[in-house]
Amino acid sequence: MPHVNDPAVLERLLRAKGRWAIVGLTTNQWRAAYDTSLFIRDRLGMEIIPVNLPADPVHNETGYASLADIPAEKHPIDVVDCFVNSHRVGAVVDQAIAVGAKAVWLQLGVIDDAAAARAKAAGLDVIMNACPAQDARRFGL
Repeated sequence: MPHVNDPAVLERLLRAKGRWAIVGLTTNQWRAAYDTSLFIRDRLGMEIIPVNLPADPVHNETGYASLADIPAEKHPIDVVDCFVNSHRVGAVVDQAIAVGAKAVWLQLGVIDDAAAARAKAAGLDVIMNACPAQDARRFGL
């Protein structure tokens, strides 16, 4: 069955201050993750953790190569925000489950119903095919 976003979960994730690991966030200013992560940090007031293969820092925040590399003092991870291709997001969702994240957010165009079902079965909140910067406007944020 296809995943349907729950508006109440969407609003709660956007309003509740927390720690967002942003997978696929790099220093490439032309990528959507670059500006969206600034919105998440500076407008929504979240702590952000860049996750990218070279573990590059982004926005003066320490970067990590994977969710598993994020140190214990940076846990819990409230939301794992996924800026990766749909065919790669399942592995990221599985990592999010493994590290005890509370939610996964699959960005616009990122769709994997099987991964969403695994996350829900593991007790995570799931948002799929949505952008926090766009949805925040709906809630006056």
